[in-house]
Amino acid sequence: MAEIKKVAVIGAGVMGASIAAHVANAGVPVVLLDIVAKDNPNRSAIAEGAVEKLLKADPAPFMSKSAAKFVTTGNIEDDLQLIGDCDWIIEAVIERLDIKQALYAKIEAARKSGSVLSSNTSTIPLANLIEGLPARFAGDFLITHFFNPPRYMRLLEVVAGEKSSPEAVASVTHFADVMLGKSVVRCKDRSGFIANRLGVYWLQTAVTEAFRSGLDIEEVDAIIGKPMGVPKTGVFGLLDLVGLDLMPHINASLAAGLPKDDPFHAVNTPVPLVEKLIADGYTGRKGKGGFYRINRDKGKLKEAIDLATGAFRPARKPQIEAIEESGRSLNRLLVHDSAHGRYAWRVLGPTLAYAAALAGDAADEISSIDEAMRLGYNWKFGPFELIDQLGGAWFTAKLEEGGVPVPAILRVADGRPFYRVHEGCRQALGLDGAYHDLVRPEGVIMLEDLKLNAVPVLKNGSAALWDIGDGVACFEFTSKMNALDPDTMDLLMRAIHEVARNFKALVIYNEGANFSVGANLGLALFAANIAAWTEIENLVAQGQTTYRMLKYAPFPVVGAPSGMALGGGCEILLHCDAVQAHAETYVGLVEVGVGLIPGWGGCKEMLQRWFSLGRLPKGPMPPIAKVFETISTATVAKSAAEAKELLFLKSTDGVTMNRYRLLADAKAKALKLAAGYKPPEPQLLNLPGPSAKVAMKMAVDSFARLGKATPYDQVVSGALAEVLSGGETDITETIDEDGLLKLERESFRKLIRRPETLARIEHMLTTSKPLRN
Repeated sequence: MAEIKKVAVIGAGVMGASIAAHVANAGVPVVLLDIVAKDNPNRSAIAEGAVEKLLKADPAPFMSKSAAKFVTTGNIEDDLQLIGDCDWIIEAVIERLDIKQALYAKIEAARKSGSVLSSNTSTIPLANLIEGLPARFAGDFLITHFFNPPRYMRLLEVVAGEKSSPEAVASVTHFADVMLGKSVVRCKDRSGFIANRLGVYWLQTAVTEAFRSGLDIEEVDAIIGKPMGVPKTGVFGLLDLVGLDLMPHINASLAAGLPKDDPFHAVNTPVPLVEKLIADGYTGRKGKGGFYRINRDKGKLKEAIDLATGAFRPARKPQIEAIEESGRSLNRLLVHDSAHGRYAWRVLGPTLAYAAALAGDAADEISSIDEAMRLGYNWKFGPFELIDQLGGAWFTAKLEEGGVPVPAILRVADGRPFYRVHEGCRQALGLDGAYHDLVRPEGVIMLEDLKLNAVPVLKNGSAALWDIGDGVACFEFTSKMNALDPDTMDLLMRAIHEVARNFKALVIYNEGANFSVGANLGLALFAANIAAWTEIENLVAQGQTTYRMLKYAPFPVVGAPSGMALGGGCEILLHCDAVQAHAETYVGLVEVGVGLIPGWGGCKEMLQRWFSLGRLPKGPMPPIAKVFETISTATVAKSAAEAKELLFLKSTDGVTMNRYRLLADAKAKALKLAAGYKPPEPQLLNLPGPSAKVAMKMAVDSFARLGKATPYDQVVSGALAEVLSGGETDITETIDEDGLLKLERESFRKLIRRPETLARIEHMLTTSKPLRN
């Protein structure tokens, strides 16, 4: 298997440029080429302009703006020789076979032997793409279908032809997995592959049935959303996000490429209202709106379209009895005797039946179809997992009752589940009717797999400690949103003693959507409302003591975050010896948003990091000012790379691109640190005291005069300044960790008792948005 060290992307449109940006995120040099710009003295203006747009885009395609230095731009006519030393060349030009094949002829003459060429097409069969091209070309050619935006969408569909070499497939699969963080799903050479073929069928069915059922779009999105494990955008919100104008093109390509007897054709009917919306510029969020819009003439009022009249009206929160009466039972929803229940079945029933029919056609493994929908469309459960939840026999009977053809794989299953655990191993049903082990890629460790054969070393309602082998323990948060509470701290304290006795190292990791959103605010608000101030102060002291013990434990501690690590979740990382972070980790000390300051050592740790940096201007104020700016504005790093720039992570901390590989990488780092480990030495600081506090107060006051800081922002910032300045210390004196922790506790104690803070906490819990009071 050849190693991929340099990549080229040809086609600097939104997709091609974003693919190049993500290659650059991996620290890999990438060449980005496009056609020569017309009527422009700069012949490479298209590719250069694409990079400039990427640097301004939101959400950001680059994990750090510094990654742009890995991108070399040019044009196809003058700079095609730049692909000569590239190991993987990705074509992402317009979906026209003649244009692609003309480009391939040029690439074939310029590329090196053994390089892999792939197309990002989602509509043209591989056999057509390589027709008439040399055997060498066909052997090195694949389809690699990225999902948009490439940085954030973890799915990569790979299609290999009959002539594609196993080495080419292996090289791209390994690089996409380890370096780009993709879950690679092998697909057959069928129109739409897996995710778009099934996903577009699902969307088209949901839209046509919505018109037929006479439901409001808010009702549809509520039914299709949480009850079915679909993101809260539902159907119409998702179409707005993707772009209404894109759907007719995808539908047309599927209609042209799928067999005439494919069920897709039955639901692929024109929707006049959608055609009118597109014609009027309502293409979704990127345009004036779509099925939903924000009416700025009415004070940013959210409006929704009425499917019957085509007119916009104020959006409303639906009350759906079918959902309320069904509780958590999807079966009950699908048989509910109401328009909402019937709609739910008319969408999900055919969708799951279509998914079952794809087994053996789009892919041979049901796990590939499930993975494609989980990662390509962000379903919580894949279609076969949903059938297992419903019961295969129940689902088959319901299809037969409605006269819907039963796919072969359901007959093969004959009521058996598609997935099972056998002798501690996860298995999936194959097309042959036998169960087969689900084998992870080499180097992947998942806690969910380890749990199949293990019991926790320690456990309570908020956390658990697991033995993950080789003398390494894993501490897992298990509460809702992995919020931290007294039980978390209690078990962490017990875990520290347990690991000291029986293990070499500790990894802090979980497989939730977020590492931790911080302290349990609901618990804090409840305690405040009953004036249980002592309980709150004890929790702050408990957190400080526990995190400090973690920092100075006689074994190495490695934090392994993914998703959000906010507030107390960030603070625990600051106390780890090292961090192995998933690339998509969002880290920040956001306590000011709820009228508080970091109280579990976050201020102390950030001060120590910035004072130790060594590249700021001399004097005590520059590092203090950086910490003050970061915490007082609740700055959140939007990637692990940004977290390093903000010093939430150290320069020596590791970054894992593939979420599935995070635990294995963290465990390896912990074992490496365990050899000859010594805890860190306590650090003393010289802080200016009152003079620094005055300087920070003046900065906040100036923001207040400009309308950028509220009156209560000034109060909270003043409490933060008290801590960061060192209180009543002087630059000639040193302040230790105890002193800084005491200042944190005092400022936290004063703020939590203020009604403005309690109002911020309540508003955050109610709306998930900060209150500017």
